[in-house]
Amino acid sequence: MIKINLLPVRAAKKKESARQQISISILTVIAVLVIALGIYSVTLAKISTAKEEINKSEEEIKQQKVKIGEIDNLKKFQAEVKSKLDILNQLRHDKTGPANRLAKLSDAVPEKLWLTKYVESGSSISVSGIAFNEELIADFMRNLQASNNEFTNVELQVSEQVDISGIKAKRFDISFIQKAQQAPETSTPQKK
Repeated sequence: MIKINLLPVRAAKKKESARQQISISILTVIAVLVIALGIYSVTLAKISTAKEEINKSEEEIKQQKVKIGEIDNLKKFQAEVKSKLDILNQLRHDKTGPANRLAKLSDAVPEKLWLTKYVESGSSISVSGIAFNEELIADFMRNLQASNNEFTNVELQVSEQVDISGIKAKRFDISFIQKAQQAPETSTPQKK
């Protein structure tokens, strides 16, 4: 019988299969490393993109805060201007109010009647004066009531006889109410 020694072939096949397994293992490890490196680089790219977007968003937020601050400053400025305009309107009204009131009061005073005291408290006004007789005081009260509805509730508080340099006269106190006058309207520009 012939004996063939197959051991070196088997050993060679075993060596060959071991080499193949080692090379497959190395290639698998390299492929896994390449895939992991690819995933890592993609993840890094996504992270850097997200950070850039966050930085852009933060910059936009800062710009919006600056704009909001400017708008708040404009609103404060607008409120200040409005209050100043209201004060100016009140000053314009007050500038003409007492002058008109005193002119109308002067028109209501008849001859031989003199006013000695004028007190104004809000809308109520009280005057004191001297007249030669009661008829002049009554005329003055009628004139006040008839003065284009400027004065209302005209009431005689005191009427007494006094002696002024030997002449008998009547001292009087009258109170009345000034009707509220509306401030003159100023033209405000319309919003476009």
